[in-house]
Amino acid sequence: MLRPVPDTDGAPFWEYAAQGELRVQACADCGELRFPPRPCCPGCQSFDSEWRLMSGRGRVWSYVVAHPPLLPDYAAQAPYNVVVVELDEAPRIRLVGNLVTGAGRPLGSLPPESLRIGARVRAVFHEGLPQWVLERS
Repeated sequence: MLRPVPDTDGAPFWEYAAQGELRVQACADCGELRFPPRPCCPGCQSFDSEWRLMSGRGRVWSYVVAHPPLLPDYAAQAPYNVVVVELDEAPRIRLVGNLVTGAGRPLGSLPPESLRIGARVRAVFHEGLPQWVLERS
């Protein structure tokens, strides 16, 4: 399994994810939400930040289905999807992940024909990694 290699700015994101929380960095001065995490606010240039809890809900903004040839460790899991999710609370923030049938399910657990741009999704967590599942209507 691919594991994140946190840097100083992004480490809190992974610490919260390990607790089952989706949090996004925000400027402590102007409130601007930002991702990926970075030391300075692009809006007001403040170096003060905080981590805001998100609902974990959003929509599929884009996706791709990976097919072989791939790196050997991933070829056995193909075809699998990689989605870009636009968060409800912060439409300019888009997170990359996999859409699966449940937390910890294999990458290819959701049939590719089930993917749709605009599909409502929510975050789930498995071993500290955020994944996405379809919202039930």
